[in-house]
Amino acid sequence: MPDLITDSLVSEYETMILRVGENATDEQLVAALVRDSAWTEQGAREVLQLARKYGTSILRNTLALASAMQIEDGEAGL
Repeated sequence: MPDLITDSLVSEYETMILRVGENATDEQLVAALVRDSAWTEQGAREVLQLARKYGTSILRNTLALASAMQIEDGEAGL
């Protein structure tokens, strides 16, 4: 995945966090992901759970491996 795409996503989510506030509840974050980033509610919950559970270290490596394997959407169907 090109750096430009990931940089754009980071910027998008940083802006979203500024809007809802750093202390936003999971419900507020899910609502913002659905409203501002075109996620389904299920997808938003899953992305939030993955972020909380694994953080940037593991997910950075996961992204790199999925990109190298050319896996865009994965088996979860989100």
